[in-house]
Formats: sequence, structure tokens, C-alpha cells
Amino acid sequence: MTEVKRLFDFPYYQLEKFPLEAALVTKKNGEWVKTSTQDYVDKANALSRGLIKLGVEPNDKVALISMTNRTEWNICDIGVLQIGAQDVPIYPTISEEEYAYVLNHSECKYCFVSCAEVLDKVRKIQDEVPSLQGVYCFDELRDCPHYSEVLKIGEEHPELQDEVEKRKNNITEDDLATLIYTSGTTGKPKGVMLSHKNITTNAIYSADRIPIEIARHRALSFLPVCHIYERMLLYMYQYLGVSINYAESLETISENLKEVKPHVMTAVPRLLEKVYDKIYAKGAELSGIKKRLFFWAISVGKHYEPYGQNGWWYETKLKLARKLIFSKWQEALGGNLKAVASGSAALQPRLARIYNAAGIPVMEGYGLTETSPVISVNDMRNGGFRIGTVGKAIRETEVKIAHDGEILIKGPQVMQGYYKDPKLTSEVLKDGYFHTGDIGEVDEDGFLKITDRKKEMFKTSGGKYVAPQIIENAFKQSRFIEQVMVVGEGEKMPAALIQPNFEFIHDWNERKDKNLPDDPELLVKDERLIARIQKEVDHYNERFGKWEQVKKFELTADVWGIDSGHLTPTMKMKRKVIKQKYIHLYNKMYGHES
Repeated sequence: MTEVKRLFDFPYYQLEKFPLEAALVTKKNGEWVKTSTQDYVDKANALSRGLIKLGVEPNDKVALISMTNRTEWNICDIGVLQIGAQDVPIYPTISEEEYAYVLNHSECKYCFVSCAEVLDKVRKIQDEVPSLQGVYCFDELRDCPHYSEVLKIGEEHPELQDEVEKRKNNITEDDLATLIYTSGTTGKPKGVMLSHKNITTNAIYSADRIPIEIARHRALSFLPVCHIYERMLLYMYQYLGVSINYAESLETISENLKEVKPHVMTAVPRLLEKVYDKIYAKGAELSGIKKRLFFWAISVGKHYEPYGQNGWWYETKLKLARKLIFSKWQEALGGNLKAVASGSAALQPRLARIYNAAGIPVMEGYGLTETSPVISVNDMRNGGFRIGTVGKAIRETEVKIAHDGEILIKGPQVMQGYYKDPKLTSEVLKDGYFHTGDIGEVDEDGFLKITDRKKEMFKTSGGKYVAPQIIENAFKQSRFIEQVMVVGEGEKMPAALIQPNFEFIHDWNERKDKNLPDDPELLVKDERLIARIQKEVDHYNERFGKWEQVKKFELTADVWGIDSGHLTPTMKMKRKVIKQKYIHLYNKMYGHES
């Protein structure tokens, strides 16, 4: 039996232990196209031979840039890695300047792109990247060779398989596997160096926390595979014999959930918030007994504690709520979900309670690109689930809390360093530990709780510390508030920039006959809306100390998004960018001269 030590060992392990007819499944032209484990391995080998023929040497870099997750990505990944080269996944929607920076910094020799949109960006900066020898596309385009041409070269040269095997045998678990450029909230992207061991151990140890005991389960994958979170899970699914089904896009998730009926998937809190808001909006449209039952079920859900901690009477109500209301929620998500892994940002405890009460097991975890990524994760089994925490550390992982509250990590998942940047590496890898930049605590039972980002905490001019994430998560419970950023470093009090939930406000406006303007620019200046949101701010402020309460706020007319530059690709706020975009509003709140 293949021992999994290197990333390309995963498909071979699957082939020996539980070969699947549908190892990788991608929807093309309305049809789900299956690739078996055997075909996956065969194509990866053909790609390896093709790349060798094209002159790819060990330690060369190959870029993978795809708008959607798809089978070709995995084939390229294994094909590149098993000949000793490293792949460089790049987030597709970054700017052309960032494309040029990453391709040059990593000195990529070849590049595989998904479609015309990505190709267009690469073509615009190709002349600025002297190392780049060729570009291939997964889609069939007139002006770019198809990726199957590399497979064809490999098929025409079976004798090169001996060279593939030789190179495979020379690769150790400690060798560099991939460079992942983090879409940092400031400055140039950093190239995180992850070894085969970093990611393989993370996949195998994270598998301990997924409640799937046997093969023949299905996963739905839609978070970007260029991020280590989803990518590591794809290896884990291969290890567990789980069939990987790729959603067509973020817009088609509802439809794809019903088609695939997955047993496991990953999500980010922003997505879970949006799903809940949609369900809530539908419930609000009900009338009579149905509406009362819907909101009764939600009120039951808000008090959920695992393992029957609320007693028999609560469990009786929960059973009824699941039968009458929550079963429909489960059905909308395919009806089979055994685990939803949530990561990338803090999940509101309220949502964790409601989803789990509904029988949709959302398990929050914690990690960073630099830790491949998982450090800890909740697990419903064996008492391993505690709401408001990110679970217990996975195997061989030591979590230490520094004197200033910073979370320090030691374990096989910690990166080798930042590519070509020893100075930056030495700033975060100190005294044998990785310094995460997050603030947290570990309780007596070993559960880790994240309280804030060290870099995001700020001091007011009165010397009081404010942890913005906690306040923001509370405010986002309001249906009027879509996004919120708490500011106030060095200022006399905290304030907030708020993006209203325009969709909800439009419905509320019609329902209440308020006659508010439709134009967002006019709407955010309307005194009636400002007064209504002030009520929400007052309500959530009550939870916090006087020094933490948001004293002023301004509404923004823009929708904060990835493409508009407000959010990183994993939907985290780019705080410096947002502050700069609305510096006029910031100055207005604090009475500064513009």
C-alpha cells in the first residue's frame, strides 16, 4: 500500500485502496463529467511526460490560474508535482500588475489558465515576464493551445515514464511543493513556501475530524482551490475516498447542492451568513401559523448547545423544530450533509447555534496559509465541539499563548518560510514557533478561542484597547447591516463604516411603505434610514463596555466586494483599503479636515 508522504501520493493511494468511478466530477455544458481515479492518474502521468518533453526541470515553477475549480486543475497539480517542479496557484481576479509580480517573483516557466478572461490578463503582461515560455488553456480557445496538447505530447512519449518514476523517487516529504501567494490586506503578495510534508500531514490529521468513516461519499467544492484551505481538503477527500464534485460557480451553489447532495463541504462565514439571510427572508414572507412556527424554530435554535446540555424539554422542542421547519433547510442543502467546515474568518456563535440546531453540522476551524492551513477544528464526536471556539488542535500541533495573548504554533504544518524573503520569515518564525498575529486563549479542556487579530486591535487616544472583530460580528447580526468596519485607532472613540444590506432594506421599504429612494447614493443620506440603523447600533452597543461602543457611523453607497477591492479573495476586509476609500467619511466622523 502506498504510504502518503508527498502530495502526488494521494491519487495513487486512492487507486489502491478505493478506486472511484467518479473521483473528480466537473459540470460541462449541463452534464456532470466523471473522471475515474485510474483516468486521473493516467492523465497526470501523461501531463508529467509532456512537461518533461517541454523542458520542465526539477524546481521549475508552473502557474495554475483558474476562475473555477475543475478536474483539469488536479491533473495539472499532480502532473507538475511528481516531476519535482512546484506549482504556483494564482487567484484569477487579482490585477494584471499582481499577475506580473507573482509570475516574475516565482519565475514561472509555464502557465495553465482556465478561460479567455484569465488568458487576456496573462497576455497583457506576458512580455514583462521573461521566464514564461508558454501558456495553455483548459477551455478551447482559438488563440491559445489547449492543455490537452501537453497530454498528447506525453501520450506520444511513453518512454519518458521512466524519467517520471526516477524524479518521483527523488522527491522527499521535506521538499518544497508549492508557492502560495497570500492576497495580503496590504503590500505586495508574500510567497508562502509549503512542503509536501506540510500539506500531507495537514490533510491526514484533518481527516480525523471529518465524520466520514467509509468511502463512497460526495463532497461539493466551490471555495477557490488556489487557496490552501480548499486545496488541502481536496487532498483529504482523495485520502478518504470521497468523490469530489465541482460547483459551476458561487451563483449556482443552491442548484448544485440539490444535484450533488453532498455529505461534506467547506464554507466561509460570509457565505453561511448569506444563506441564513435568504432563509430568514423567506420565513418573513410567510403568514399565520407557518410564520409563527418558523420564528419559533429560530428562537429554539438560538439557544442550542450540543450534547443535550439544555435538558430533555429543550431537546423535545428541538426535535419538533427539526421535523416541522429545519428538515426543509436540510433538504435545500441536499439533505445529506454530515459536516460543513467553516474557516477563513470568525463565525458568529449565533449562526453556529442555529445551523447545528437545524441539523446542519457547521464545524468551525482555524488556520492560516502559513500553517497549511489547519491548526484546530471542532468535531461533533467525542465531545470535541464547543460553540464560540475553533476546536482543539489537530495531531502533533502545539498551541502556545504568548504573554501578550498572541497565538504561537509549532507542528509539521508550519511553512518553510516566505519565498526569497528571509527577513520577513525571521519576523514570524522565532524561537521554534510560528507567530500567527492572532490573539486567543486555550481553555482548560484544550479548546482554542480566537479573540482578535493582533494587527487589527487598536488603542483609542484614551489608552483603551478595542477588538473590532467582536463588535463587527455583533453588528452583522442586524438585518439592516451587510458589512461593517470598526475604526478609531488613536481617536477619542470607536466609530464604524457601514455598508447597508440594500436587498433587505428594499423589501423593508416596500413592506413598511416608507417611500425611501432606490438610488443607493440618495438612500445612504436619507435621515429615516440613518435613524433606523442608529436603533440597531444602539441595540448592539449595549453588549460592550463604554470605551468599546460605536459612537458614530457613516453609511456607504457601494457594495463591498472582492472585485471592487474591499475584500480579499477569502472575503476578509482589506481594512486599510476600505479606510482609504472612505477617508472623507472617516474624517467627517472624527471632525478632521479633509
